[in-house]
Amino acid sequence: MKILAVYNIKGGVGKTTTAVNLAYLAAQKGLRTLVWDLDPQGAASFYFRIRQGIRGNMKKLMKGQRELADSIKATDFEKLDLLPADFTYRDMDILFDQEKKRTRQLLRLLRPLSEAYDLVVLDCPPSMSLISDNIFRATDLLLVPMIPTVLSVNAFHQLMQHIGPGVRKQLSMRAFFSIGDRRKSMHKEIMRTLPAEYAEVMDLMVPYNAQVERMGLERAPLLSYAPRSEVANAYQALWQEISRLIHMPLSYKKPG
Repeated sequence: MKILAVYNIKGGVGKTTTAVNLAYLAAQKGLRTLVWDLDPQGAASFYFRIRQGIRGNMKKLMKGQRELADSIKATDFEKLDLLPADFTYRDMDILFDQEKKRTRQLLRLLRPLSEAYDLVVLDCPPSMSLISDNIFRATDLLLVPMIPTVLSVNAFHQLMQHIGPGVRKQLSMRAFFSIGDRRKSMHKEIMRTLPAEYAEVMDLMVPYNAQVERMGLERAPLLSYAPRSEVANAYQALWQEISRLIHMPLSYKKPG
């Protein structure tokens, strides 16, 4: 089982859109895929038409009174399941801090699922906290979407400073440009210069497209209703790169 975390300390940069569409692509390739909606706001849960989880569920999970698998819901798409958001995830920092190995609790919760899934996609809340430290410890790849704007790049600089060079040596991490527009001179300049400053920044852009906004109306991954759109092609290219980085097959074939 591989774990892909879609993360940024800044909100509104396309984390949930990325997590939902990459998970959909993985499932379409035949990979048993789980999305864990870690954000109490529950955007990924909304897109998959699934209600938020049981109130107080996080405390029961930490005390061993409930298994993570008990909360998993099937989506409308084959091989794609969801762990819905829970409003009590806002207390996750506090609960993790009470444990001895406080930066390994997320991984501890996920390990029992290793036989059931090929890929877990974490849709992460925008924060720098004990939750993010757990995410850094658990993930096989930290994927950071960012808009090519000054504020978004500034948040990326803060993230890199927070992670630090020591953790960066052990953490597999890539960033890409989200909601980009090559017609804007600022976007073009940032997309030209930032990959030269950071090796972690890929020369890859998912463009702004009105089809993305339809996800809220369709309540479905963009690739399920606009598979030939420009942004769908961009997510296909992103998935190919992610597959290579975490050593996942581009498609799954049953043995035989």
